[in-house]
Amino acid sequence: MQPSTGKIIDNSTASLGRREKRKLEIRSRIEEAAYRLFQQQGVENTSIEQICVEADVARRTFYGHFANKQALLGGLGISRLYNQSEPMLRLLMAEHHSTRTRLGAMVDYIASNFAGFGEIDRQLILVAPSIFAEDAERQREIGNSALASFTHLISAGVELGDVRDEFSPEILAAMVVGTLNMLTTSWAMNSDYPFFSSLEEARGMFQELICKDPD
Repeated sequence: MQPSTGKIIDNSTASLGRREKRKLEIRSRIEEAAYRLFQQQGVENTSIEQICVEADVARRTFYGHFANKQALLGGLGISRLYNQSEPMLRLLMAEHHSTRTRLGAMVDYIASNFAGFGEIDRQLILVAPSIFAEDAERQREIGNSALASFTHLISAGVELGDVRDEFSPEILAAMVVGTLNMLTTSWAMNSDYPFFSSLEEARGMFQELICKDPD
């Protein structure tokens, strides 16, 4: 009789993958429903029951993903700040073929996103650090993912030969992530903060410190 262990592992892995995908889809649906309601009627006036109705999920399903509304707020803040960085950078890598244009397109993408942000986004971004404080593992996971994505972008530039060699890709990536985090937090804490002009200044700094002078 031929051993069937390999097939069992494959089926189990596929099933786990389907369950995880389904879990992520439901979590995303809850977050999107909550965000719509928060925009329409504010955070305080939105109940968990209303979110469940809007997302078409049971209360027990909601609590399977979020301990309470505060945890949902933090999750939303984290999603809006960090979850798009990896797919965004993959897209930029595919569509642009120099580090300078990739960094420029990244800044344009961020500016476009923030142009559509409002007061609810400020609240969500400010709540996110408190959720990080309660979940150190999640904090490390997200931080490492962001650093890894930017390190990949800069390392690709090293291979292209258009990145300066005074600093390592890891240090340059940390500079980019730290700067963007600082700009975002400053914007969330102060409605008068000149986010877009500061972002343009950051564009120049990134290109100056990371990219070689164009021929």
